Amino acid sequence: MGQVLIFDADDTLWENNVLFERVIDDFLYWLEHPTLDRAEIRAILNDIEAANAVAHGYGSKVFLRSLGECLERLRERPATTEELRHINELAAALLESRMELVPGVAETLTDLGSRHDLLLLTKGDTDEQQRKLDISGLAHHFRSIHIVAEKDVDTYRRLTQDHKLTPETTWMIGNSPKSDILPARQAGMNAVFIPNDNTWVLEHSELDPDDEGVLRLRKFSELQDHF
Repeated sequence: MGQVLIFDADDTLWENNVLFERVIDDFLYWLEHPTLDRAEIRAILNDIEAANAVAHGYGSKVFLRSLGECLERLRERPATTEELRHINELAAALLESRMELVPGVAETLTDLGSRHDLLLLTKGDTDEQQRKLDISGLAHHFRSIHIVAEKDVDTYRRLTQDHKLTPETTWMIGNSPKSDILPARQAGMNAVFIPNDNTWVLEHSELDPDDEGVLRLRKFSELQDHF
């Protein structure tokens, strides 16, 4: 009773990366490279996205930048105005798509909020993440909301200090081993791993199967059985 539950947002509370994957599929189909197959082009794009995440952060603007740079690398020339316009059109769906909550999220947060202290921790572009949160209608469930540039161990330690949290009774809940589970455990918190089939490839990482501080669930609503 009375534990602190910290929630990730993208692909934990609502579907997110599946929208980016649809754009990437359209992008790869449009490129039609004469010698590289889709898997080889995707590997190049993954490398570009990883570099841009470090240099520029996350979100649709950085994603568009990565698509443009990928095109330029494959074409071995600057992108034309028409090509950049087409990329923008492909990615327009990221801003226009309806919010799709993960099944059971609203009901589960209502239930957990009656017994526990709920916080939200998400990374990315501040305006973009706030827009998604506003559309979701979930903001009222959380005592505090934190939109950060990166979710690493220092982020969790700052959150612990700022809110005077007790790590042993604090749980980070998310779908990303890299950003949600591993750094939270390094900061002394417990963690709940809820996989999402569409988790971004750059968020994948191996978890210790013997780590008793990580609770593994199949779906979001199962949180009510444990908290």
